[in-house]
Amino acid sequence: MEILVWVVVTAISFIIISYLPIGVQIASFPIALISAVVFGLVNALLKPLLTVFGLLNILNWVTLGLFSLVVNGIILAIAAALVPGFRLKWPIVSALLGALALAIVNSILFNVLSQFFPSVVR
Repeated sequence: MEILVWVVVTAISFIIISYLPIGVQIASFPIALISAVVFGLVNALLKPLLTVFGLLNILNWVTLGLFSLVVNGIILAIAAALVPGFRLKWPIVSALLGALALAIVNSILFNVLSQFFPSVVR
């Protein structure tokens, strides 16, 4: 149930950030759902590899968290490359701004959702 909620909230976040002037373009809500699944899968594959090598913690500490933003931007760019209908207008800038916007919008949506459905969102 939690994974389904995460996918739907992330898809809604993708739709919201597609309306911001940062170059993230999503064709439709079904494309946003597919993009959220692909983003989650790529995230699940890439982040543990970086953690195993110890890069994520060390580089996060040294860069004050900016390394995570870059990693999430790369993950967003990979998801955009894999999903037709999900496009980054300016690859590097849109990926970084999109990752930042996705983190902010996801946080807001999950906080609001947890107020109404605390048992579903943890």
